[in-house]
Amino acid sequence: MNAQAIAQSPGVSNQISRTRLWSGHILTSLATLFLLVDGGMKLFKPRVVVESTVQLGYPESSTVGIGIVLLICTILYIVPRTAIMGAVMLTGYLGGAVASQVRVRGPLFSVLFPVIFGCLVWAGLALRDRRLQGLVTAGV
Repeated sequence: MNAQAIAQSPGVSNQISRTRLWSGHILTSLATLFLLVDGGMKLFKPRVVVESTVQLGYPESSTVGIGIVLLICTILYIVPRTAIMGAVMLTGYLGGAVASQVRVRGPLFSVLFPVIFGCLVWAGLALRDRRLQGLVTAGV
């Protein structure tokens, strides 16, 4: 069953409350702002970003590429038609961040932060996107 059929099935409302929609947009905006700043910083390569990248075991030359990937994923997340694909790609990106922190035995907060941030990305999307809401409620 596709997302449109699920969203139109009985028991799945086509409307999202204003409070829920605004909450989703606020969470999405907070996540997006952070991700755009993080991706932009990787493009401009200030010393703190380069040092962090090298401490994680990546060469300095990979910083810009990582930033471009992050910005592409974030842009896909912002665009309503590609938001779910962007969230999936951001989940992969954040999973890589977790793996990098685990590999260097980073502090617990550094390991958990990308996980919490991934939850924020998906929560914002679930609150604002009717298609995802239909998929989640259909599985319950």
